[in-house]
Amino acid sequence: MLRFLVRRTLGALVILLFISAFTFLLFFAIPHDPALLSCGKNCTPQNIALIHKNLGLDEPIPVQYFHYIVRIFTGHKFSQGDCPAPCFGYSFATNQPVWPTLMNRLPTTISLAIGGATVFLLVGLGTGLLAAWKRGTLVDKVFSSASLVLSSMQIYFIGPIVLALLVYNNQILSQPKYVPFTQNPFQWFDGLLIPWCVLSIIFTANYTRMARSTMIEQLQEEHVRAARAKGMSGRYVFFRYAWRGSLIPILTILGMDLSALLGGAIVTEFTFGLAGLGRLAVDSVIGKDLPKLMGVMLVSAAFILVLHVIVDALYAVVDPRVRLA
Repeated sequence: MLRFLVRRTLGALVILLFISAFTFLLFFAIPHDPALLSCGKNCTPQNIALIHKNLGLDEPIPVQYFHYIVRIFTGHKFSQGDCPAPCFGYSFATNQPVWPTLMNRLPTTISLAIGGATVFLLVGLGTGLLAAWKRGTLVDKVFSSASLVLSSMQIYFIGPIVLALLVYNNQILSQPKYVPFTQNPFQWFDGLLIPWCVLSIIFTANYTRMARSTMIEQLQEEHVRAARAKGMSGRYVFFRYAWRGSLIPILTILGMDLSALLGGAIVTEFTFGLAGLGRLAVDSVIGKDLPKLMGVMLVSAAFILVLHVIVDALYAVVDPRVRLA
């Protein structure tokens, strides 16, 4: 296991390096003048000249990329201010380093992603397993039909309806907002409850269908039928053998969904007015703030790679038949 984790971690670092190189070339090699993209909307000739000097845009592209990577670990002093390590660039539109802005938005995104994932995993897996257990019954048909309907819904459609019914008209729940968990755990939970539930609706429907289909498939496996032939109870076989085997494809999808949410749940954050990484990315595009946009992309890529390594390691934990070479 240790060799596998080391090898996969080194591979993820290499992939992240290639992603950073591709992203850098995309923003600094293709545009005619990258300083115009880094400056923001309100640019002056003096600001553009200052950005050229600070970023060394007159140097060859490989040299610029090398300096960019080195600055992440060593920091850099720009003309407008210092950028301590880790330095993911300096936003000339806001006159602030990129990294503190990312760290300010990251807790909102993490809280939204982890809370939403907890809800849709518990509900989705629970209803999916119950539908598989009661296959062919009314319970199975109700859950299967509901999952088809809910999976076709969109957050920007359900969100305003939930807000109108539970917040604006009846004041049953509080207006969604982010309060740090360390500051007030109750307000943190209360402010994110609606976004969690709305975010989980679509994902819950997908996991219900996935859990049901994989569980039914596992129940037809030879080792499950052998366990039944030995006289083991149906419930024991269901949870001891079939359930663990059905988690492999679910873990794969979970890694992809969770990494996407950690990279920024753009629609959810805009629907409920939450300032996370997704909203920061959109604001950076609108404001032509290139350093912030690059920072969000690299952080999102890092989340995706880390979660894929974790999911690969969990395969062997969930299913003993899986061996990590």
